Amino acid sequence: MKNHPLVLLFLAAATLLQAQALDTVTIPGSETTFQLALIPAGALLWEEKDGSRAELQLDAFWMGVHEVTYDEFALFQHREKDTDASLREEGAYSADAVSRPTPPYLDYTYGMGMAGGFPAVSMTQQAALRYCRWLYQKTGQFYRLPTEAEWTYACLAGREWQPGKEELDQYAWHYDNSYEKYSKTGGKAPNPWGLYDMLGNVAEWTLDHYEKDYLDAIGEETQNPWIEPTRRHSRTVKGGSYDSDAKDCSCREREKSQARWQARDPQIPKSIWWNTDSPFVGFRIVRPAQQPSAEAIEAFFDKAIKD
Repeated sequence: MKNHPLVLLFLAAATLLQAQALDTVTIPGSETTFQLALIPAGALLWEEKDGSRAELQLDAFWMGVHEVTYDEFALFQHREKDTDASLREEGAYSADAVSRPTPPYLDYTYGMGMAGGFPAVSMTQQAALRYCRWLYQKTGQFYRLPTEAEWTYACLAGREWQPGKEELDQYAWHYDNSYEKYSKTGGKAPNPWGLYDMLGNVAEWTLDHYEKDYLDAIGEETQNPWIEPTRRHSRTVKGGSYDSDAKDCSCREREKSQARWQARDPQIPKSIWWNTDSPFVGFRIVRPAQQPSAEAIEAFFDKAIKD
């Protein structure tokens, strides 16, 4: 009997995988879990279109094997799904004291799916960071968005991994195969470091303010570079989505977030929580292998969250 094509796909992907340490985290007070893969320290060669290049050095970090799902985000979004359970040692956690996303003005998923493994979408980058802060309060571990350099390095699996046009359907939901909607996470083959949906499905927020000339913006800061935010717009989004052309589902492609992603938001000023017009954007999280101090973590969130 012949093997099913899907079985052959995952067998082929398995031959590419490098052994990665994994950590499964249960969000306190729930049965909801997520998994992280350890991304080793290493170097990323960054090259601009004008030919300038630099080698970026990155410390080890843990990265979400999947995009953050609605099942995870809903524990933060909805008070009734949260509890006072917390593993943080610095003090008691109170679910009633958390500032949570406001109810959206419309179905921000446009009927594409919520519970059961679908990616959380349509939140602003700031809302994604507030989720990270909440997750820190719940678990006692520091989570954040990946920097653009970290995201690119993890996508490339520490080398120049990038599926060609003929292979892309094995790894990514994009415009030509998605039926114009996102899918549950993990439905395609993972990259060589075991990360699913790095390409396609939904694009992903990074931590960086968007600058066209990346190397000029980071200057001499080639160790764990981060282009820190100076204003609300714009941020760098990576990976392409179900609504992207195949050529834009690339580890090195860069996208700039747009103010028009809130075009149908009637509020003045616009919501700090929701982009009414970007159901193609979600996020995944990272956890530094070397945890910062509590003071450094709070200082980070104070700096990164810009309304």
